[in-house]
Amino acid sequence: MTGARALAAIDVGTNSVHMVIARPVPGGSPEILARERVPVRLGTGGDDMKLLMPDAVERAVTALVEFRHIADAHDADVVAVATSAVREADNQGRFLRRVHDEARITVEIVSGMEEARLIHLGAMSAVPIAGRPHIVIDIGGGSTELIVGDHAPAALARSLKLGHIRLTDRFFDGGVIADGAVKACRRHIKSFVAHAAREARDIGFDVAVGCSGTIAAVAVLCAARRGETLRTVANATIERSDLNEVVADLISRSTPGERAGVPGLDPARRDVIVAGAILLRQLFKALGIESLVVSTGALREGLLLDRFNRRDRSRDDGLHHLSDLRRSSVLALARSYHEDLIHAEHATDLALELFDETGAAHGLTIADSELLEAAGLLHNIGRFVANSSHHKHSYYLIRNSERLAGFSENELELIALVARYHRKSRPVSSHREYTALSKPDRRRVRVLAGLLRVGIALDRTYRRAVERVHASVSEEAVTIDVEIAAGTDVDIELFTARRSANLLADALQRTVDFRVVDTSRERQRRNHPANGPGNATPRGLRA
Repeated sequence: MTGARALAAIDVGTNSVHMVIARPVPGGSPEILARERVPVRLGTGGDDMKLLMPDAVERAVTALVEFRHIADAHDADVVAVATSAVREADNQGRFLRRVHDEARITVEIVSGMEEARLIHLGAMSAVPIAGRPHIVIDIGGGSTELIVGDHAPAALARSLKLGHIRLTDRFFDGGVIADGAVKACRRHIKSFVAHAAREARDIGFDVAVGCSGTIAAVAVLCAARRGETLRTVANATIERSDLNEVVADLISRSTPGERAGVPGLDPARRDVIVAGAILLRQLFKALGIESLVVSTGALREGLLLDRFNRRDRSRDDGLHHLSDLRRSSVLALARSYHEDLIHAEHATDLALELFDETGAAHGLTIADSELLEAAGLLHNIGRFVANSSHHKHSYYLIRNSERLAGFSENELELIALVARYHRKSRPVSSHREYTALSKPDRRRVRVLAGLLRVGIALDRTYRRAVERVHASVSEEAVTIDVEIAAGTDVDIELFTARRSANLLADALQRTVDFRVVDTSRERQRRNHPANGPGNATPRGLRA
C-alpha cells in the first residue's frame, strides 16, 4: 500500500463532530496527519432524539464543510458515519442532503451494533488488549456501547440508549441538579444496563477499557484530585475509589456555574459532566470494575482501520465476495434460521455470475455485488416464521437483526429490500420502505433483486442442475447462456427463469432470454491454451 492516498474518517456524533486523517503504513500503524473536533450538540431529547434542531444542524454542516477543506488539503479520501442522534432523527434525510450538497460528504448512518464493532477496532488499535479478555466501554452523547471479547469480532456487543446528553436532557435540564434527580437517574441507568452487564459478567473479562470524551474528561478529573496533570489521557487509568470521589464532588455542585471550580473540568462539559460521570460510576458498579484504562482510539480510528482493510482487499482481485467479518455474520444469521445454505449459496453464485456478465448494462460496483451476495444468502430466512409471505418476513428479520456486522444502516436496508423482492410483487410506489430510498438506491434494488430472482429460478428444483451462466449484452437484449450438468433436464429451471426475468428486463431496459449451451464444447473452449491460463480454472465466488 505504499503511496496509497490518505483517508479522512469522520464521526458525526451526538455531542461533537470528529475527524482523523491518516495515511496507511505498510506493516505498521497508520500515520496520523491531522485530528479535528468541533462540539455541535447535534442531538437533544431525554428519550428518543426525534429532531435535529436547526441551530445544531447549522453548526454541524459548518464543521463538516471545514473538515472537507482540511481533507482536500491532505488529498485525502473521505468516509463519514453518523451515530445515535442522526440515526434516531425523523429529519435525518434533510440533514444528510445538506451535508452532501454543501460539504460534498456522504454520511452513512451506522447501526448501534456496527458502531460498537468500529469502536472495538479503534480501542484495540490504541491499547494492547488483543488476546486478553476485555470489555470496552464508550459513553457517547446519545448511546453507550459495551463490547466484550479477546479479539475481533467480539463475543458480545451491545448498544444502549444511554448517553450523557440524553441523560442530561431527561434528569438535569440545563445541567441543574434538582431534588431527587440523581436518584432517579441512577435508577434509570440501572434498569438499562442490568441485562447487558449480566451478559458481560457471564463471559468474563480481565481488563476494562474506556473510550470517548466523557471518559477522557473523567480521567482528567480523577488525576486532578490526585494532584496530577495529565499530558495525555492515552492509557491513563480511572480507579473506582477516585471515580466515587469525583462523582460525589460533582453532584454536590447543583449548577454548571458552581462546577467552574472543579479542577480539570473543561468549561464546555460543565452542564453534561454530571450525567456522564454518574453513568460511568453505575457501569463500574454493575460490571464489577475496579480500574479502567483510557483508550484514545474509538469509532473514527476503527473506521480508518476498517476502510483501509476494505481498500486493500479490493486490490487483491476482481472477485466480489464478502469480507470475512460480513460473511461470518451473514452465515451465522442464515444458520440461526435454519436456512438451506446449499441452495442459497448456489442461487447466489449464479446471480453473482450474472452481475459480472451484465456489468455493461447495470454499471454497478463491487460494493453492490456484496449487497447482492448478502441478500442472496439470506433471502429465504423468512421461512423460519412462515412459508406464507416469507419474503416479507425475510425483510423484517434482516432489517431488525443485531447480528449483521460490517454494514451501514443504508446497506442493511438495501439488503433487506433485495431479499424482500426475490419473489412475488415487484417494487412499487405504495411500498413505503422502497419509496423512501434515493433514486439511485431504488435502481440498485431493482437490478439486484432482478438478478437474484433469475439466480433463484435457475436452481428451482434445488438440484444445482444449472452449473454456470454467461451473458452477452447488446443495446436491446441480454442473452443468458445456461451451462448444465451432462444429461440433465432443466425445463423447469428455464420455464421459471423466463417467468421471473421481467424485473431484470425492466431494470436493465432490455429483453432477457435464455439458451442452453453445449457444455462439453464450452469447457473445451475455456480450457484451450489460446484463451490464456486465466481461463483454465473456473472462477470461484467463495473465499
